[in-house]
Amino acid sequence: MAIADLRRDYRAGELNRDGLRPDPLAQFQDWFAAAAAAQGGSRGRKIGIALYKLWQAILGHSPAEVNAMTLATVDRDGRPSARTVLLKGADARGFIFFTNYDSRKGRELAGNPNAALMFYWPELERQVCVAGAVTKLAAAESAAYFKSRPRGSQMGAWASNQSEVVASRAGLEKRWAEIAARFPLDVPLPPNWGGYVLAPGRIEFWQGRPSRLHDRFRYARQADGSWQLERLAP
Repeated sequence: MAIADLRRDYRAGELNRDGLRPDPLAQFQDWFAAAAAAQGGSRGRKIGIALYKLWQAILGHSPAEVNAMTLATVDRDGRPSARTVLLKGADARGFIFFTNYDSRKGRELAGNPNAALMFYWPELERQVCVAGAVTKLAAAESAAYFKSRPRGSQMGAWASNQSEVVASRAGLEKRWAEIAARFPLDVPLPPNWGGYVLAPGRIEFWQGRPSRLHDRFRYARQADGSWQLERLAP
């Protein structure tokens, strides 16, 4: 089958202006909870999601990480790059994630703090697209999160010079073993590792609909801090 022939119609739900919250971060929390199955919609939607997950299990597909998001950044010359990272928090400040500050994304954010995020939840046929400016979290907050990570992940943060060229897998594993010996008990926060928060200036909610007539709404932050809500053409 040709790639161009891969298609399906979207019929899992609809999105109406009256059903949207005034605060887009509250709306995101609702959608995230639904995607995580912490709460659901109609009985029909719950059944549909359960059947989708059952079919994926039969095919041997692992469930997607509901907090996975695409992070897009640009370098000083305006050249874009994107990768998948994990959301670790969402509050009134914005969307929180953690990484190596010396990585490609860290270097690009240092040169240009404007970035974008995209969540896609296929079982709900929903997307959320976010754009805004990124700042670092306070070191104390990064340290508190780092302490909660599994020990292996903590050592990995020390062992990996993220985005740098490595000679071999063996060399990387050797470095990991050296870190394990260096820190037999508690693993401290690396000086070049921590959190970011993206403060949204724009958040779009997209619900797939039949015939590609999708529902799409955009929240845009105004100068006074309020949000303007508008329907967009799909």
